[in-house]
Amino acid sequence: MFTEIIVQPLLNLTVFIYGTIGFADFGLTVILVTLLVRLVVLPFSLKTARSQREMAKLAPQLEQIKVQYKGNMQAQSEATMKLYKEHGVNPMAGCLPLLIQLPVLFGMYRVFLDIFKPETLSLLYGFVHNPGTINQVSFGVLNISTASPILAIVAGVIQFIQARMNLQMAGAKSPTAAMNKQMMYLMPAMIVVIGWSLPAGLPLYWIITTLVSIGEQLHVRRS
Repeated sequence: MFTEIIVQPLLNLTVFIYGTIGFADFGLTVILVTLLVRLVVLPFSLKTARSQREMAKLAPQLEQIKVQYKGNMQAQSEATMKLYKEHGVNPMAGCLPLLIQLPVLFGMYRVFLDIFKPETLSLLYGFVHNPGTINQVSFGVLNISTASPILAIVAGVIQFIQARMNLQMAGAKSPTAAMNKQMMYLMPAMIVVIGWSLPAGLPLYWIITTLVSIGEQLHVRRS
């Protein structure tokens, strides 16, 4: 079912873009597919960024609640939820874009692993042109079908920048500050380790999607 619902549509979208506006360059195709996917989830991700911004503004009041109801966790929770409700803040809003993106990420993983196998192209819909083979060299220098430690490191560095921005946006007194600080180091390290041995298309996908997320955060800050 996962193949029919997630992998096959992503494969067809990727091959369609590859054969049209992707100019038969798979690296460029990965960038275009990533931008399209991010465009689809844009309303959710912007809502998440705005929610994080609002939570940062509430940090002093949340600290007051902790002091006022020290030792009474139930009262703390009730007062905190009341404060969130008054300001229209949903602390779980950040989970939705992640839940949407995870199946897409797993689907892209399957596509990037299998797309260079001729038999995979048998999953194409009738209206999508079958190119026969996919060119593995992108931008004239990068073999997109093999691992690229350089791209894995770049993906980790950009993830660190985004995590640092999240920490600054949330504020040092935010309830999620401690978790954000841990993730600022843990997540980039995981990205490098995982991306080190994966096809270069996946670190490239992560680089583009993280850059878009940074752009969204900057937009929310300025607005």
